[in-house]
Amino acid sequence: MPKMQALSCRECGKEYPTRDLHVCELCFGPLEVKYDYEAIKGRISRAKIESGPYSLWRYHDLLPVEGEPTVGLYAGFTPLIRARNLGAFLGIDELYLKNDCVNHPTLSFKDRVVAVALTRARELGFETVACASTGNLANSVAAHAAAAGMQCYVFIPGDLEAAKILGNLIYRPNVVEVEGTYDDVNRLCSEIAGEHRWAFVNINIRPYYAEGSKTLAFETVEQLGWRAPDQVVIPMASGSLLTKIWKGLKEFEKLGLLDHVPTKLNGAQAEGCSPIATAYRQGRDFFKPVKPQTIAKSLAIGNPADGYYALKATAESKGAMETVTDDEIVDAIKLLAQTEGIFAETAGGVTIGVLRKLVKQGVIRRNDVTVAYITGNGLKTQEAVIDAVGRPIRIQPSLTHFTKTFGLKEGA
Repeated sequence: MPKMQALSCRECGKEYPTRDLHVCELCFGPLEVKYDYEAIKGRISRAKIESGPYSLWRYHDLLPVEGEPTVGLYAGFTPLIRARNLGAFLGIDELYLKNDCVNHPTLSFKDRVVAVALTRARELGFETVACASTGNLANSVAAHAAAAGMQCYVFIPGDLEAAKILGNLIYRPNVVEVEGTYDDVNRLCSEIAGEHRWAFVNINIRPYYAEGSKTLAFETVEQLGWRAPDQVVIPMASGSLLTKIWKGLKEFEKLGLLDHVPTKLNGAQAEGCSPIATAYRQGRDFFKPVKPQTIAKSLAIGNPADGYYALKATAESKGAMETVTDDEIVDAIKLLAQTEGIFAETAGGVTIGVLRKLVKQGVIRRNDVTVAYITGNGLKTQEAVIDAVGRPIRIQPSLTHFTKTFGLKEGA
């Protein structure tokens, strides 16, 4: 029996074939993959997962591909790090960092979603892949397309960080820099997707693409010894990552791989682009689009596609949402680096900055098993911190000068 039953509208429930569709023709709601959980339950187990490959594909039974994976075979299964130093600083006894700074091949969590999206795109017969991106997704699509021998177009806003632009060009895709915000880029891509039979990973292939984010939840549970954390802190751009982590936790519970899910979802946004967190603070179940103004460009989506669903999932889990300023983002990047030796991009600064606030507010308590998701590498956003870390101490090539500079005693 096939594990994918249909694409189902998240609003009205109308079902469609598992093709390159993403919007309900009846109510214009978004589509998502509907699985046959009874069939999956008969063939999945903790032992089977543990014997699988050291990648996200160990969860193949819960991912939306029909055959064996063909793209992104080494993505995922990143470290879950016990952050003792940062935990002690913040006042948390059991803090963990899910570190996608080291994801293969482009050092962000987007390698997970792209591995799934391009494998499915190949199954559906596509030869050309594309995306609208704030940076990390474009890097990942370009890299995976190169490895898969697929034609590639990536569309980015005109103000991206230099490292992320280089991280596209090196793979030689067609890089299209659009004058405007991500929301302008996304609108243009939606029009192009209607004219060309390309696999736009976050448009017509989005139902499959988004499912790759669940693997962050699956790995967290497995790496914690098959238990769900009490608290998670998740950066939000479109809101999709938060909703899919929740879906992944609930799927493990449904399949008997978890006894129960006590997890509270906490969403993190930059103050300069916080439509979802602002709606949460104001007690609304809908958000108002904004124009992004923040150094956290990877989270700069002013009209988040999954904002409503992120609010809904957070409420269901009894979690919270919070924001941080650009200065707080920089401070948090430095704090993470100086306590745990992890250099995160600005999205990581948002996560750690919000984690710090939630602990101070008493939302996250000392004895809560807490996981913070670090979704991208700091080498991609060096501009954000380069003026905040000082300069090297310059000395003459002399032992005397070195000793004098640092006030050291001989033999000490």
